[in-house]
Amino acid sequence: MGTQWGMTGKDRGFGLGASLALTLASTLLWGVAHLAAERRRTGLALMVAHVLMLAGVLTVFTAFSVDLLSLAVQPRWLIVLTVALVVIALAWTGVIVWSFLLVRPPRSDTVGRLLTTTLTIALCALVLAPTAYGARLAYVSRDVVNSLFSTTSSTPVVAEDPWSGAERVNFLLVGADAAPGRPGVRTDSMTVASVDTETGATTLFGLPRNLEQVRFPAGPARDRFPGGFTGSVPDTPGLLNEVFQYAEDHPDMVPGVQKGKRGPALLKQTIGDILGLPVNYYAMVDMKGFAELVDAMGGVKVTIEDPIVYGRSREGLLPPGTRKLTGEQALWYGRSRTDSDDYVRMGRQKCLLNAVAKQADPMTVLNSFERLAAATKRAISTDLPQELLPAAVDLAQRVKDTRIRSLSFVPPLINTAYPDWSQIRRKVSEALSHRPSTRSATAGRPRSPERTPEAPVSLDATCR
Repeated sequence: MGTQWGMTGKDRGFGLGASLALTLASTLLWGVAHLAAERRRTGLALMVAHVLMLAGVLTVFTAFSVDLLSLAVQPRWLIVLTVALVVIALAWTGVIVWSFLLVRPPRSDTVGRLLTTTLTIALCALVLAPTAYGARLAYVSRDVVNSLFSTTSSTPVVAEDPWSGAERVNFLLVGADAAPGRPGVRTDSMTVASVDTETGATTLFGLPRNLEQVRFPAGPARDRFPGGFTGSVPDTPGLLNEVFQYAEDHPDMVPGVQKGKRGPALLKQTIGDILGLPVNYYAMVDMKGFAELVDAMGGVKVTIEDPIVYGRSREGLLPPGTRKLTGEQALWYGRSRTDSDDYVRMGRQKCLLNAVAKQADPMTVLNSFERLAAATKRAISTDLPQELLPAAVDLAQRVKDTRIRSLSFVPPLINTAYPDWSQIRRKVSEALSHRPSTRSATAGRPRSPERTPEAPVSLDATCR
């Protein structure tokens, strides 16, 4: 019995062709070589294990495909994924080598041994290389999540109700510009995305950078500027885009909050007070880092309506038409005010962000994953906690299925020098009271059958 189970390829007389075919077949279906070598029980056990493993992987990627994105933003699951990939790869390569040892040509067939050994090494590399790449992606993803998102949340996150019963969650989206020769950060693009937690229906509220006499919420900030924010007179004009840096430079404006978080905290409170909405979380994109993101994804295609001058010395021109922009060109497309104004620029910025979101397809992300990850860490900051990432990913999927509506508080609707704060709040209330008729609006909790009059909300810019 020991002699029978100890037979090798030499004992069974496998030739070169059979050895190559059986080794390859065992890579595709475990146990084929073992059956040929009359190791029937082992061969059948390997076949069953291989089929079950493939069925499990297929089930995960089909039945649970929606949940995979949620798992991909959870560090502990990324570790589990890495370990699972390594275990599967090692088991697979072990079966390949084992199969080779069973069916390799006799020792006297030097050429045959060399060819089958080469094939075995190539097959092992074919299995190990994607695994190493997948493990690397998981490691980089985990590093990005841990770098960007806090591990602590101000309120406990319950899986069954991650938004704590809130009908809407409001995100402040900020584009920050730290220009050379100018100290500090200016938040030149500020938009609140108000998202229905059940349907994903989203309304964007855009606030111009040059909003004056900004009211602060009750507290130390209002005590310092009871009549509205005036900045560091006479050095700055006291615009909304100065609030972030002013809070960072004056700790007493937001007592008890550490440096680096004072600016976001006061800006969230201020904009929330202006709109009459609780601003739950913020995400800020540094414009220079944004250019790196665009370069990492190979550029972004936009349609330019009118010529845009770019460069500090007006050395460049982006002519009208649909074209792919580099990171620097995209930065100037969203930043330039030459021959235009802040409000035109706000529209271009929204078009640019929309284009980047649409063109960052899975293949583009995979091909430039590490560059994108590095640029993301440098370009983005947020206070969204890790515990909410799965819920945020799920909510983002629902947002994609709805029509995003937008309202910007710019002239002639609002006089930026003398804003009518009550009018702003009224317009926000009207916009959110309107229930758009969308395919996702009927999902989830029941809606009232009565139709609310159409709110004065429109898309600010036509993005093609």
